[in-house]
Amino acid sequence: MQPWLDSYSADHQHPTNRVLHWICVPLILWCAIAMMWTIPVPPMIGRPGFWSVAALVLAFAWYWKQSRRLGAALFVALVLLCALTEFAYRQLGPHMLLTAIGVFVVAWIGQFIGHAIEGRRPSFFTDLAYLLVGPAWLMDKLLRRVGI
Repeated sequence: MQPWLDSYSADHQHPTNRVLHWICVPLILWCAIAMMWTIPVPPMIGRPGFWSVAALVLAFAWYWKQSRRLGAALFVALVLLCALTEFAYRQLGPHMLLTAIGVFVVAWIGQFIGHAIEGRRPSFFTDLAYLLVGPAWLMDKLLRRVGI
């Protein structure tokens, strides 16, 4: 995982860009979870959130393969985001989709502003896997700050 994190870090050196990523990456991750949560699910195979959890299982498998430490920490974060999403879905129902789309657009604008300030293109323009690296990069920084 370290080469991915190092490469991602090289594209995120400006302090403002880093702050924007600390705000926007978790929001974008939640939005992706929330938007998939609202995809209709045939009752015979599951309930709302089924497609989101299915996608998160695949993402988790990738994280776990790359790093057990980050995989375990991201598992906890993803479970918490799913709990938050379930709560939001119970309050908003399918209308959660509109909220998630609005936050998604604003958060991506924040990301692109950060990269404009940085003067570098977003990492995912070179490899879509970087869409998964962003949350891992933040988790790695968080774990290091707390000494794990």
